[in-house]
Amino acid sequence: MWIAAAFVTMVCFGTNNTIFKWSTEKKVSKVHIQFFFYFVAFLLTLGFAFVNGTVHLNLITILLGAFIGILNANGNIQMSKAFEKGPASLTSPLVGTNTIFPIVCAGVLFHEHITVIQWVGIIIMLGSAMAIQYSSGNNRGINYFPWMIRVGLAIFSFGLLGVLMKTTSYLQINSLDILIAMYGGGSVYLAICSILKKEKWQRSEANVGSIVGLISILGYSSYFYALNSGMASIVFPIVSLNCLVVVLAGFFLFKEKLKRYQVIGVCTALLGIIFTKI
Repeated sequence: MWIAAAFVTMVCFGTNNTIFKWSTEKKVSKVHIQFFFYFVAFLLTLGFAFVNGTVHLNLITILLGAFIGILNANGNIQMSKAFEKGPASLTSPLVGTNTIFPIVCAGVLFHEHITVIQWVGIIIMLGSAMAIQYSSGNNRGINYFPWMIRVGLAIFSFGLLGVLMKTTSYLQINSLDILIAMYGGGSVYLAICSILKKEKWQRSEANVGSIVGLISILGYSSYFYALNSGMASIVFPIVSLNCLVVVLAGFFLFKEKLKRYQVIGVCTALLGIIFTKI
């Protein structure tokens, strides 16, 4: 079941990234979309917890959850800025390497036993995720130093996010409480970012953000279940394959052509998943 939950997370995150991709083409603010999805998700999770009488927030839960929410929002913002500053052909694969940090931490800090054949599967999946996201192109107009800074901040944000996600399950903190704190903290952070950027608000941002918020709740709920029930060292690389959803959505919805290396990446990703389940 935890493998299935990891796949649900992968699909949800991939769907949201596809929506973000669509919003980029429509010139819609990613900060505003994220704010609405965080705020809607915060209201829904908080309301659900109050109705069921399951709110048990404490200082550690609030701080951990808020930090996770800020890291996720900041990671998305930094990655978007990196796409503007440098080559997309390198940005996605480099940011994707953040998965290595929570995988290593799962083995070192949380003493998960990873077999040799599972390591092979993990490496194959990480390599596939990088290959699928690669896109050839010229390197004109690249400002390398700001690009490297953005990529580094994105890797740090997403990598630390994964470690903290596993930490909350290790400490057996209620996932609903973490979600409430995560969405609440993220909402405050994104509201501050919006004020500083002074971008114009649009009605479509609220509509799209609400949809993303609903999908996010399902994705993160499945994420916590997978981490609580299974091996984080396998969950993380499966979730990192959310790029599969983006690539396939681009093929079917946006009529983009799949390149040969992307087809190979999809096939090797499936092979890697099989290896981790042996």
